[in-house]
Amino acid sequence: MDGRISTPTKTMEILKKYDFHFKKSLGQNFLIEPSILDKIVSSAKIDETVGVIEIGPGIGALTQKLAEKAGKVVAIEIDQRLIPILEETLAAYRNVELIHGDILKISLNELLSNQFSEFETIKVVANLPYYITTPIIMSLLEQKLQIASITVMIQKEVAERILAKAGGKDYGTLTLAVDYYAEAKIVMQVPKTVFVPKPNVDSAIIQLKIRKQPPVQVEDENFFFRVIKASFAQRRKTIINNLIHNLFGKDKKEQLEILLKSIDIDPNRRAETLNIGEYARLSNLLVKTVE
Repeated sequence: MDGRISTPTKTMEILKKYDFHFKKSLGQNFLIEPSILDKIVSSAKIDETVGVIEIGPGIGALTQKLAEKAGKVVAIEIDQRLIPILEETLAAYRNVELIHGDILKISLNELLSNQFSEFETIKVVANLPYYITTPIIMSLLEQKLQIASITVMIQKEVAERILAKAGGKDYGTLTLAVDYYAEAKIVMQVPKTVFVPKPNVDSAIIQLKIRKQPPVQVEDENFFFRVIKASFAQRRKTIINNLIHNLFGKDKKEQLEILLKSIDIDPNRRAETLNIGEYARLSNLLVKTVE
């Protein structure tokens, strides 16, 4: 198929040809502004030495741009109805591999070794479906895959939560989890008007550069995240109350108060006021001393 897939005219032409109807349950919103696709690809720093995983290629607008720059693109699409469309729209690109599957169920380590053995640098680039943005990002980070970065279009409010500063209303478990694994930045904000169908909210392109080492040292990673999750369980409660009710039990209150004060954390502070360093100190202390 000739021409830019991402223009409004070409997109509508493809959708009409295949009588394609959007599934709301899959959060399908196709980008119809080529300059924004160019910005995604340029900000991800894609060239022929890079292998790319794309999640949810839709009809192939971003895939096309990636294929023109990358050494190889593996596009994973959950909607079987889109596979024949993609096979046509991307027919000219020999460096594109289509996989029908669910990104949350595929063994990505296996995929990396099978598909990208000749590439030293692998990156994730995608326009993510809004309904499943956070699970996908966290899955990619928690698996500790051999990827250099994640550049994705997501809901603007989720991007703001990821980049939030301690003390603000958007700061929470997602902020801390992403910060532990990656350095995050917002590349640009994207209005809802450049999608079909038009979503209810604006978007943002966010880039996560995977850290070689976490910014803090923790004795037990799982426990560290359990402490954070418990601390934010009820945002209006103090950190001591959240830890008592969600992790340790009321009989540990006095011991917890002493321990918190020993590392200069006021037990009456709320979870959103603690930075990642304080959570690391707290979890390292609690994992050793509270049984």
